[in-house]
Amino acid sequence: MLTLLEQIDKGTLWPLTGGIHPPQAKQLSNQAAINELPLAKQFVIPVPTVGENCTLSVSIGDKVNKGQALTKGERHLPCHAPTSGVVSAIRTMPSNHASALPVLSVIIDADGNDTVSETSQIQSSELSHQELLDIIRNSGIAGMGGAAFPTHIKLAPSSDIELLIINGVECEPYITSDDRLMREKAEGILRGIEIIRKLIDPTRIVIAIEDNKPEAISIMESALASNTLLSQMARVTQIPTQYPSGGEKQLIQILTGQEVPSGSIPATLGIVVQNVGTAFAIAEAVDESKPLIQRVVTLTGDNFKNPGNYWLPIGTPIEHVIEACGLHDPTHQQFIVGGPMMGHALRDARAPILKGSNCIIAPSRQEFNSQAEEKSCIRCGECATVCPASLLPQQLFWHAKAEEYDKAATYNLKDCIECGCCSYVCPSDIPLVEYYRIAKSAIKTEEQNKIAAEEAKKRFDARLERLEKEKQAREERSRQAAERRKSSMSSANKNAVAAALARVQAKKAADAQPNSASDTDDKQSKVAAAIARAKAKKAAQAENTESTAKNAADDKKSQVAAAISRAKAKKAAKSSEAQVEATSDNAPADDKKAQIAAAVARAKVKKAAKASEAQVEVTSDDAPADDKKAQIAAAVARAKAKKSAKSSEIQVEVNSDNVPVDDKKAKIAAAVAKAKAKKLAKASEAVAEATPVDAPEDDKKAQIAAAVAKAKAKKLAKQKTPETAEQNEKPEITITSEADDKKARVAAAVAKAKAKKLAKQAEQTQEGQE
Repeated sequence: MLTLLEQIDKGTLWPLTGGIHPPQAKQLSNQAAINELPLAKQFVIPVPTVGENCTLSVSIGDKVNKGQALTKGERHLPCHAPTSGVVSAIRTMPSNHASALPVLSVIIDADGNDTVSETSQIQSSELSHQELLDIIRNSGIAGMGGAAFPTHIKLAPSSDIELLIINGVECEPYITSDDRLMREKAEGILRGIEIIRKLIDPTRIVIAIEDNKPEAISIMESALASNTLLSQMARVTQIPTQYPSGGEKQLIQILTGQEVPSGSIPATLGIVVQNVGTAFAIAEAVDESKPLIQRVVTLTGDNFKNPGNYWLPIGTPIEHVIEACGLHDPTHQQFIVGGPMMGHALRDARAPILKGSNCIIAPSRQEFNSQAEEKSCIRCGECATVCPASLLPQQLFWHAKAEEYDKAATYNLKDCIECGCCSYVCPSDIPLVEYYRIAKSAIKTEEQNKIAAEEAKKRFDARLERLEKEKQAREERSRQAAERRKSSMSSANKNAVAAALARVQAKKAADAQPNSASDTDDKQSKVAAAIARAKAKKAAQAENTESTAKNAADDKKSQVAAAISRAKAKKAAKSSEAQVEATSDNAPADDKKAQIAAAVARAKVKKAAKASEAQVEVTSDDAPADDKKAQIAAAVARAKAKKSAKSSEIQVEVNSDNVPVDDKKAKIAAAVAKAKAKKLAKASEAVAEATPVDAPEDDKKAQIAAAVAKAKAKKLAKQKTPETAEQNEKPEITITSEADDKKARVAAAVAKAKAKKLAKQAEQTQEGQE
């Protein structure tokens, strides 16, 4: 079985997955040799890397020469002045991109002299690998096939390289810059291949050219045959014309039958691919010290008056190119930068030519169909059939349109080479590639944000680490200062510090041993004391409960007795009042009835005195010694008794004043009544004074006892009233005149009124006490 290298030597090819065959239209520009256009008056050189890993080396007003570096820095891809002139401005200008977003640019006003910057010439044979890579980097060489990837990075792989592929396929329609370059600069391309071979040392070299370029194939084969260094290890291989066979991964598949894994680069398979234009630029940089300041650009399309290939300085405004080449229809300003499949519409003609700009198309109105209106997908599957990367364009379209970029990424969106085959065959005229570009841009932005967040987190962690180190350093300085102070202390101070430390440690040890014997005894004593307090409290509560129950029973009995006394007193008062009224109303005109009324009044006075005396005695006997309220009640009783005595005295005096002077018995009765009233008053005062000073706190019991005494007194009065009346009827007092009889009736009425008033006062006093 033949090895891979043997199959390559025999020219074995493998079929390409997918692909299309669009019209080539290369005859418009490949018939004439590469020409030059007049220099523009002003050049715009974008410097997008400024501020990231390089800085500007020029300022406004500086004079520059052709090939002079405009930026400086390490490990970056510099840009150079395409001609001599003066830096007139440094500002943002429209970019040569589908978005036309502004980028920072250096604007140079050309002086027309095209003065070349002086450079030293070095023999390339004496240069090391690193020196060669430095020259390639400092010359600003990038991939000329369209990707513009830095060449010095690609030529320093980390793995061994077995196969070097020089890409001269140029599969996209309309573009012929590589075709014309191979025809005219074959020797320079081979010189660049020699330098690349020296750097990566491949086992085989293949120069791949599409079979629709027979002149380029013939010239390159002749040049290779005459090159003794490369003729033994390099060969020119023709591949079928099919788009996009010029893609890096697709070309590897055609020549080797191997597929580059998703997310990997060809170097992992031991393969490196370089464009023929890049090889020529390397030769000029190493042999002639020319930086990459110009390139071949195809100007084609039916609207150009002079289509062809031209050497254009990097930074030439496209509007100058269009004006210099001329247009058949100046009113039709439609231009495409790049090929018709992978290019983009020019949005601003002030955008400059870049290192990856290989074509400008100016189609006529009939050459390209106007952009059709986008219609709904019919799920025909043609896009998946022609996809050279074996993707699912339909699924990518759905997710990209719905802005579900994470799901689109799971369908290997990054492997899309944006060849445009899917858009070319879509019957619904859906611009699929535009959706994919937007999705890629969004994913790239998100990844950049994640990287920025990670960098910010690293800075934050570094800050925390720095603060921790500073804290530790402060603590160390404090410890050292403490040690210095300790070393400088006297022996007495050291002993004091040691004693303090010993006390602290002893206290900590005591706190750390809660189960020691002393703590146990202390705890038991506390428990015993708590139990004793609980028992005492319980006994006190039981005693209080018993006393409260007994007092409640006594209180209840006293309340019942007081209620009975109040009822009896009210009944006796009403009976007395009725009896007096009856006596006064039925009194005869004779003196006998008057005498009877006087006797009744004296009996009531006597009865009232006895009742008051009994009340006081009961109150003083039953009242406790510590009741302040009982003292007040006794004082009230004394006042009432004194008032009652005075009332009786007044009544007797009235009765005696109304009797005749010659009535000896009446005078005797009045004197007796007066003596009894005085005696009653003195007895009331004596009993009241004998009342203990310290009365009980329970005033309610004293009131009940007083009510009982009053009830008993009224009951006694009721029982003795008839007998007293009968005794008073025995004396016979004769009134000798009508005037004396009238006075006796008046005296009886007065006595009756006073007795009624005294009864009401006694009732009101009783109700107030209740």
